[in-house]
Amino acid sequence: MSSFWTGERVRLRGIEPEDWEAFMEFDAHTRHQRSVDALHPPRSAEGYHAWAAEQAVATPVGDNFRLAIEALDTGELVGSLSTDDADPRSGRFRYGIGIGGDHQRRGYAADAVVLLLRFMFGERRYHKCEAGIYAFNEASLALHRGLGFVEEGRLRDHEFFAGRHHDLVVMGITAPEFAERHRFEQL
Repeated sequence: MSSFWTGERVRLRGIEPEDWEAFMEFDAHTRHQRSVDALHPPRSAEGYHAWAAEQAVATPVGDNFRLAIEALDTGELVGSLSTDDADPRSGRFRYGIGIGGDHQRRGYAADAVVLLLRFMFGERRYHKCEAGIYAFNEASLALHRGLGFVEEGRLRDHEFFAGRHHDLVVMGITAPEFAERHRFEQL
C-alpha cells in the first residue's frame, strides 16, 4: 500500500538536514525563478545547512507548512512547496511551489500540487486555494489552468524585480472544482 503523500511521479516529505545542498543548488539558478521570497543575497554553505536543519524540526503553524518534493524514479529532491495564509474560518489558503531548473517540465509540479490539494481539501476541509503567478510565466499559468485553476484577477505592476514592475495573476480553485477533475481517495 502506498502512502497518501506519494503520487505518480513524486513523494511529498519533510525537509531533512541533508537537503541543504539541493536547496543551495536551486538557489544558484534563480535567474528565471525570481520571486519576492526566493531572491536573497548569497548564503554560505553553512547558512543553507542551518536553514535545512531548522526546517527539519520546524513545527507547522496551523496549516502553514513547507514540504520537500522528491522524484520517485531517482529519490532526488526536485523542489518544494508550501502553504501560507491558511484561514480555516474562511476555508481559504494560498500555496507556492518551486521546482529546480534541471527538473522542470517533467510533471513533478502537477503531481505535487494534486497531492497537496487532495490533503487540504479532502482532509483539512478547506474550500478554496489561491496562487499568485507572474503574468510572464506562461508555463506556470498553463500548469494551473490544466489542474483546473481559474484566473480570478490580475494585480497590475504588483511585484518589483529585475529593474521593473510585473503583473501578478491571481488564480484559484475550489474543492468542488478540484473534485470534478481529481479523486480524493487513493486506492
